[in-house]
Amino acid sequence: MHDLVVIALTSPLIIGVYKDKELIETIKSEERSSEILPVLFKELLGKYNIEHIVYANGPGSFMAIKVSFIFLRTLCIVKNISLLATDAFYFNNNAPIKAVGKLYFVKNRDTIETETLSDTPLMAINLPTQLILEDFSNETAPFYGIGAVG
Repeated sequence: MHDLVVIALTSPLIIGVYKDKELIETIKSEERSSEILPVLFKELLGKYNIEHIVYANGPGSFMAIKVSFIFLRTLCIVKNISLLATDAFYFNNNAPIKAVGKLYFVKNRDTIETETLSDTPLMAINLPTQLILEDFSNETAPFYGIGAVG
């Protein structure tokens, strides 16, 4: 059995494949989530027997969050795969995440808020080398962080 981690909040989209909780393959794509997720998962489902999918449920691109959630939730229901989630801060060492303009998402303990920051270096998003399923939640609803700008 294999597990996957999907981070589709910004470009590049990143997928990690885990066997016995160890990272064995990394896939990156600059293509749009809506176009590349079906292509990648057709290949992954043909190659691996997937038990769990973990995805970063935000904050990030609204459209990428929506697309990845709907695609992964549907896939998991149809294929009887367990879907788990966590926020993107898990994958970037809790560094600020760009929102819009000088606005950044920051995580203070368990609360995600926005703050105005200037010249904030962004921390790269990285897959964990060891997958600890207990770190992730069954609460998989997307986290958008800020409302739509009108």
